[in-house]
Amino acid sequence: MGARKREMAERLKEIKKQTAIAKLNDVPTSPRKMRLMADAIRGVEVNRALDILKYTKRESAVRLSKLVRSAIANWEAKNEESRKELENGNVYIKTIMVDEGRTLKRIRPCPQGRAGRIRKRSNHVTIVLDVKSVKEEA
Repeated sequence: MGARKREMAERLKEIKKQTAIAKLNDVPTSPRKMRLMADAIRGVEVNRALDILKYTKRESAVRLSKLVRSAIANWEAKNEESRKELENGNVYIKTIMVDEGRTLKRIRPCPQGRAGRIRKRSNHVTIVLDVKSVKEEA
C-alpha cells in the first residue's frame, strides 16, 4: 500500500512540475470587465494570448498581459530543460479565474439631500499554464 501511495505522489509531483501558477490580487477593476478579457484568452497558447492582449484597448488587458508574462516566467523557472516547448507553442493557458475582491463603498451626494452609494469593485485573477500533451500515433 505504501508503494502505491509513493507512486501516486510521484505522478502528482510530475504534473505539478509542468504547470505554473500566477496570481494578481486586488486589481481595481470590476470583475465583469476583467472576465471579458479572461474569456478572450482562456485555452489559448501563451504567445497568441499576449498578442491578443497587446492589441486590445481595454485597461484590464494591460494588467492581464503582465500576469501572463509572470506566469510564463514561473513556468520557465520550473521547466528549465524544456524551454523549447514555449517556442514550439505547446504552452497554453489551462485555466484563468477571476474572483471578486473587496468592494470599497463610497458616498456621492444625490438630489433632495440624499446620498447615493458608489461601489468601487476589485478582483483577484489566477492563471494556470500547462503543456499540451502530444499524442503519438503508432
